Amino acid sequence: MSVPKGRRAVLTGMLALISAAPLAGGGPFPQDTRGLWPGAATVVRGERSLVIGHGVPYGSLRDLASRADRARRSVEEIWGPVRAVILFPATDAEAAALAGAGGTGGLAALATSDRVIVLPSGYARLSEVGRDVVITHELTHVATGATRGGRVPMWMSEGFADYVGYRDAGIAVRTVAAELAPEVRDGILPSRLPGPGDFAPGAPRLAQAYEEAWLACRLIAERYGEKALVRLYGSDVGSTLGLSETSLVGAWRDYLRRELG
Repeated sequence: MSVPKGRRAVLTGMLALISAAPLAGGGPFPQDTRGLWPGAATVVRGERSLVIGHGVPYGSLRDLASRADRARRSVEEIWGPVRAVILFPATDAEAAALAGAGGTGGLAALATSDRVIVLPSGYARLSEVGRDVVITHELTHVATGATRGGRVPMWMSEGFADYVGYRDAGIAVRTVAAELAPEVRDGILPSRLPGPGDFAPGAPRLAQAYEEAWLACRLIAERYGEKALVRLYGSDVGSTLGLSETSLVGAWRDYLRRELG
């Protein structure tokens, strides 16, 4: 999958936030790392993170451990404790095998239930800021349990992970929402929050779906507070925010106009 032009300009290939739905599976992390890859693995411990690499320079693993520590602090500040375990294989094929994924083309990282797996080719294309955002996004999926078996809407799962990832990145709203902004300026507004089909690989408005979801979560955090956004994860709009989903959609559309119009 190609990287949308605007997204590429922002984070130089940050495709991990596009079509990066967390994968199911992944049992307890093995204590013996010898079985992960043929040959020796290199283990680097951060402040409170663990990075295990194969065929990757030590400096790159050390850098990733530092990013994992920063990402963990961001996730814990908003959500709560997360176990920051990251695998950095030598090839994308190794990453796909570790994740049990059929296809990983274009991704920079992905999350299973208990770890983040780096895709070397996609990760190499990211900017420094992009790497921080991606690792934070994926660790958020690990912490939250992602969609929790379908009990959390995709817009909430992906929007919340983006919210945590972008929260301290210092990137302007119009820059992050580079694909959605032109549509809003032209008066084209979504009529509903994005659903599962909008996040499917190859969906025609995939980038816009992520941006819409992120802005929905950003609106909720600004208007009701981050604690309310966290409570909404796995709950419902009525009991958490005191309004109907129709009202939320209307407020979100107004927010899109204000932020991107």
